[in-house]
Amino acid sequence: MRRREFPTFLTFLIGGFLVWPLAEAQSPSRPVVGFLNSGSAGSRGEQFAAFDRGLGEAGYVDGQNVTIEYRWAEDHYDRLPVLAAELVRRPVAVLVAGGGPVSALAAKAATTTIPIVFTTVADPIKSGLVASLNRPGGNVTGIAGLTSELDAKRLELLHQLMPKTSVIGVLVNPNRPGLDGQLKELQAKAGEMKLKLVVQKAGAEGDIDTALKALTRHKVDALLVTADPLFNSRRAQVVALATRYAMPAIYQWREFAVAGGLMSYGPSIVGAYHQTGVYVGRILKGTKPSDLPVIMPTRFELVINLKTAKALGIDVPYPLLVFANEVIE
Repeated sequence: MRRREFPTFLTFLIGGFLVWPLAEAQSPSRPVVGFLNSGSAGSRGEQFAAFDRGLGEAGYVDGQNVTIEYRWAEDHYDRLPVLAAELVRRPVAVLVAGGGPVSALAAKAATTTIPIVFTTVADPIKSGLVASLNRPGGNVTGIAGLTSELDAKRLELLHQLMPKTSVIGVLVNPNRPGLDGQLKELQAKAGEMKLKLVVQKAGAEGDIDTALKALTRHKVDALLVTADPLFNSRRAQVVALATRYAMPAIYQWREFAVAGGLMSYGPSIVGAYHQTGVYVGRILKGTKPSDLPVIMPTRFELVINLKTAKALGIDVPYPLLVFANEVIE
């Protein structure tokens, strides 16, 4: 009896080993999210944790039921098209474009079918990313940053802080899309305020020190660091140089003031990355990007670092302190 049962048991055992790996191979693979970024892996900060939280709200956790693959351009914007094409060939289920319009435009050029979610992009309509904010159309949506659009407001705040200033240094990245328009608006605002702007260009990490050193020779009274992913990626370097050259400076993100910068004004980059994660989760669950409106920031933060102000010998006017959302002491 046992001899007749043994072959049956052996067949079942062997069959089980054969079926098990086949079942594993046929099980649906976890989706892959491609994350294209113009900066460097070393610049990963609180905003990426916020992205993970947003994705988690839809039930997705990296390494469990979704895989996130990062591609970093290391602040070399010319690498972005190659990196975007690499992720498209992977292929990914969703392509996230972080680090400003340069990443978003490279992602859009790489695919017309894979859903794309951009984050912190200035004027996505003017740049050609979407047809409209409410109904983006196509395969692209995301979160607008109102970054460069606020440069004129930052100039106002800098002048309120130091009303006797007459010459303002401006740090720009010549590789940024739409730079001419950005500078035209800034120059127009400076003309209204009877201020002289001295523009210095920095398109790579090594150019930043050279640009700020050049501004000291022009004897600028203060510094406006314009919105650009290069400067955000290298914020520690930019803030350290402004401190070395004793330049009162205003920046786009709160993180600059936290790092020791004098003042910042803009929306929350952490909030933008969180909402990006939420959108990616919704797309993975089946929502079309064309049905997700581009989100515009509605809250802007003025952050003043009083410790830095005191080191620079600046008395912050009381009205500006009252207006500030956060004062770092």
